[in-house]
Amino acid sequence: MLEKSMELIDEEGANELLQAQTRVWNHALAFINSMALKCAVQLDIPDAIQNHGKPITLSELVSSLPIHPSKSQHLYRLMRILVHSGIFSLKKEGYSLTPTSRLLLKGNPMSARPLLLFLLDPVPMEPLRCLSTWFRNEDPTAFGTAHGKCIWELAGENARLNNLLNEAMASDGALACGVVMKKCEGVFEGLKSLVDVGGGTGAMAKCIAETFPTMNCIVFDLPHVVSGLQGSDNLKFVEGDMFESVPSADAILLKWILHDWSDEECVKILKQCKEALGRNDKIGGKVIIIDMILGNQNWDEKSTETQLFFDLYIMTCVTGRERSEDEWAKLFIAAGFSNYKINPVLGVRGLIEVYP
Repeated sequence: MLEKSMELIDEEGANELLQAQTRVWNHALAFINSMALKCAVQLDIPDAIQNHGKPITLSELVSSLPIHPSKSQHLYRLMRILVHSGIFSLKKEGYSLTPTSRLLLKGNPMSARPLLLFLLDPVPMEPLRCLSTWFRNEDPTAFGTAHGKCIWELAGENARLNNLLNEAMASDGALACGVVMKKCEGVFEGLKSLVDVGGGTGAMAKCIAETFPTMNCIVFDLPHVVSGLQGSDNLKFVEGDMFESVPSADAILLKWILHDWSDEECVKILKQCKEALGRNDKIGGKVIIIDMILGNQNWDEKSTETQLFFDLYIMTCVTGRERSEDEWAKLFIAAGFSNYKINPVLGVRGLIEVYP
């Protein structure tokens, strides 16, 4: 049988076969990029290059890192793949940071380092190993298949995981708020009060409160998230459950919240938000959503891939999904809202203003 198959392969067929083989290999080994990047961050390579103050040679980099002498001969292989993927740049003078690796510096207030370390932590990664098992069983999520409970339950019990998650959301909140205040500050102008639902440790709300000192801001989250956190003159932390009630305000902020939940659960959350707006003295108000909008722009291949990666990651960990504009609109209508406006200001995510 093998000999007959070999006879049927012409030169064009052989080239196509080899290309297909390479694609399979690339998909199978794509995790190498992730693990190499995680290793670089854990070794503090971006900070070592930054602290050097100029392009750093391989030998200088080896000397500045906490690696065993027997491993120094292998460092260039790690750096080679990170240069190839655009994390670092390499010229005759040595290695330098790129805009991507600058986003991984410890001292960067908008660092993506905490989010990267959460996404690549063994606990949220384990469900990806269980996908085929999950497709065959009745569990709501692959996270439940892997760990026997949902991610929110485990985070409430596991302080390390809870801290990783909170730090990841805080760092992303600082970045998102910095961009939104630069590109879309008008969204928050005129508001006297705002509730950041599921706001974690308050990075986004703190940024808003500092930018608008006359606005009263509330960070609303589960008890194990906000317990012991200190607010300021115009910022306070309130514990509660968004499925039961949401504090009243001129605006309700949902940053990276709704993609965690099913359509039915999202409608329940949005209805609570609408009720909270209705309880406020000011007529009107709005819900401000920061989340991905699939296919909202003519994305390049990498941006589309990022959205699809996130959608599958969400599928493994929770009951939610990333949504298209049409899918978002259906949720808004189902929850009783009348109109919405999309502000495409956050790369592969967008800011959506939703009106009662």
